Amino acid sequence: MTPDITRWVTTVALVRPSLRDNTSDADRLAGALKKQLSTDVVEIDFEILKKLPDLLRQWDYNVRCVVFRDRDRWVLTHIDRSGDTPSPAGLAIDLGTTRVVLRLLDLASGKTLAESSFDNPQISVAPDILARIHHADTPGGLAQLNDLIITGINQALMDLCRSCSTDPVDIHLLALAGNTAMTHLFLGLNPHWIIREPYIPVVNRPGVLKAADVGIKAAPRARMLIFPNIGSYFGGDLVAGILYSGINKAMDTAILVDVGTNAEVVLGNSSWLIACAGAAGPALEGGVTRMGMMAAPGVIDRISIDPATCEFDVHTIEEKLPCGICGSGVIDLAAGLFLAGMVDIRGRLLPEKCGTRLQEKNGMHHLVVVPRDQSATGYDLTISQADIDSLIRSKAAMYTILETLTASVGMVPGDLSTFYVSGTFGSFINPGSAISIGMLPDLPINSYKPLGNSSLGGAAMALTSPSCVDEIDRIRDRITYLELNVNQEFMNRFSAAKFLPHTDLSLFPSVKKRATFF
Repeated sequence: MTPDITRWVTTVALVRPSLRDNTSDADRLAGALKKQLSTDVVEIDFEILKKLPDLLRQWDYNVRCVVFRDRDRWVLTHIDRSGDTPSPAGLAIDLGTTRVVLRLLDLASGKTLAESSFDNPQISVAPDILARIHHADTPGGLAQLNDLIITGINQALMDLCRSCSTDPVDIHLLALAGNTAMTHLFLGLNPHWIIREPYIPVVNRPGVLKAADVGIKAAPRARMLIFPNIGSYFGGDLVAGILYSGINKAMDTAILVDVGTNAEVVLGNSSWLIACAGAAGPALEGGVTRMGMMAAPGVIDRISIDPATCEFDVHTIEEKLPCGICGSGVIDLAAGLFLAGMVDIRGRLLPEKCGTRLQEKNGMHHLVVVPRDQSATGYDLTISQADIDSLIRSKAAMYTILETLTASVGMVPGDLSTFYVSGTFGSFINPGSAISIGMLPDLPINSYKPLGNSSLGGAAMALTSPSCVDEIDRIRDRITYLELNVNQEFMNRFSAAKFLPHTDLSLFPSVKKRATFF
C-alpha cells in the first residue's frame, strides 16, 4: 500500500525515553517511521546507527529523515535536525546515448534547483550504441565506457551543485532513466547479449542501489533508483516517459512517441499498454543529410517554401548564418518541397520546378537549400536525392510503426485523440510538416502534445512523488511488447507508406486539400 506521504523527506517528533519507556534509540526512530510510512520494516543504515544516540539527544528527538523504498523495503538514508538548511537534494538523470541531462531538486519541496546537460563522453569511443556494445567486447572496453560515463556524470554533478551553492554530499536520492544498453554501460554490466539472438539483457530491473556502489559521488548513503527496462529494445527511459505522460492513468487511449536512435512508441490507457520500437530515428534526428546536425546556433530548425514562387524562408537557431540543418528543419524542408511540387509523390526532385537550385554531382541531383554566399561555411548547403530517399524510408517506417501498433488493437491512427511526442523531436517538430509528408497521422494539430524531455521528467517525478515507485512497477508489468521484426503486416504497410504522403490519400485528407497538384 502506498503511504500517505507526499515527499521522501519526512519529519518525526519522538517521545523522549524514560524508565517506563526504555525502547532503544533505533527502535524508537524506526517505530515512528513505520507508523508514518504504513510499513512493517524500516532499515537504518549502520553509519546512522553509530551517530544516532548523540544526534537524537542533541536535536531533542526532533528529526528530519530522508527515506526511500524499493518495493516493500524502506531504508532510512539520512537524518538531520528538523528545520535545518540546506534541504536534502535529489538528482534526476536522463542517460541519453548522445546527450545526458541532469536536474537537481529540493527533495522537501520538489522545486527544481538547477539543470544542465553535456554530450555523452562515450561518443569519443563510439558514436552509436551498437558500436559501443562491440567496443565493450574488446579488452578493457567495458571498463573504459563505464568510466567515461561515471566520470562525466560526476563532473557535471559537481558543476551543477556549484551553480546553485549546493554540496554534492547534500544529494541523498537519485533516479536514472536510460535505454537498456546505456543502463548496462552505466552499471558496468556486459551488454554483449542484448544485440544477439535471443536478445537477453543481464538484468531488467536493477532496482535501488547505493550511489557509491556505482561510483557516483553524492552523499555516502545516497540511494539511486535505476528505471527498469522491458527488454533489449525498450528501456527505462520509455518507462519514465510513460510515467511523465500519464497515459498509464488516462481513460481515453493515447499514444506516446519518442524518437531517438530508434522510434519507440507506446499505445494505451489505464487498463492496458502495448509498445514497439523500430529504426526510424536517425534520419529524423538530422542524420539524413550531409549537412545534418544536432540543434545548435546557426543550425536550420525551420523552413517554409512559397508554393507559387518556390522561394525559401530559412530560420536558424539564434538567427546565425546557416551552417547545417537539424531534424525539424529536414521535415519542414521535405514538406515544403512536396507541397510546392518540387518533388513528386516518390520524393524525386523535379528539374522543371527546382530550376537553378538543382545541381548534379557525380550523377546525382542535389538541391541547394542555402547558397554559399549566404551560409556560414562558405559552401552551398544542399540536400541530395539520396538524402530525400533516406528521409522517405524513415518517415515510412515511422508511420508504419504507428499503423501496425494501432492495428494490433483494432484501431487506426485516426482514432487517436491525443498524440504525445517527446524528446527534441517532440519539442521542435512542426506537426503540420510531419503530417504533410505522411510521417504522422492526419489528426487535428491540437491533438499533438509536446512533452519535452519525458525521460528526465519521469525520473524527477520518482524523486518528488513516492507513489511513483509503485506506478513504475505497474507500468513495467503491464506493457505488452510487439516485435516488428517478425511482423509481415509491417513490411506490407511499409511499402505502401514509401510515398508522399502515402499511397492511400484517404488517410491524409488535409494534405490532399493543400497539395493542389493532386
